[in-house]
Amino acid sequence: MTRFEFNTLVVEHTESLRGYALHFTRDNEDANDLVQDTMLKAVTYHGKFKEGTNLKGWLYTIMKNTFINNYRRFVKTSGLVSQSNEIPNTHLVHSATTNDGERRFVMEDIKDAMAGLSDDYYVPFSMYFEGYKYHEISEHLKIPIGTVKTRIHVARRTMKRTLNAYKYERV
Repeated sequence: MTRFEFNTLVVEHTESLRGYALHFTRDNEDANDLVQDTMLKAVTYHGKFKEGTNLKGWLYTIMKNTFINNYRRFVKTSGLVSQSNEIPNTHLVHSATTNDGERRFVMEDIKDAMAGLSDDYYVPFSMYFEGYKYHEISEHLKIPIGTVKTRIHVARRTMKRTLNAYKYERV
């Protein structure tokens, strides 16, 4: 089937798509937008349509998925944007208690503590911290796995001592 023939078939389903869109949106303008989005996606992705399958069902699936994605996007953005001019006190309290400034100081202290480690301890510890497994670190550094474990343990213990001020704080 040529692209022109496919587009013609899609356009023939416009009215049935409009009724289906009204079922979702309950608003004429939103329904028209949904139909337009559906038809645009159908024409754009015509190569994914398999000849011999139900075109109307394929178009309905595109419409349903488009509506769901648009709805999720709307819920996500409307939840992030405040509609009023005043910010509620609960938001101010949250903002004041989750200040990023304190976190920056903590991260600087952690970086300083890591920088204080010798390369023998820093490299295996940082690799472990980044998610490498013991055997991967062992292979990369060409040292026994027991040595890797010991160096990571010593690095942790050294950093615990260095960061002792944060022992009882929740970071």
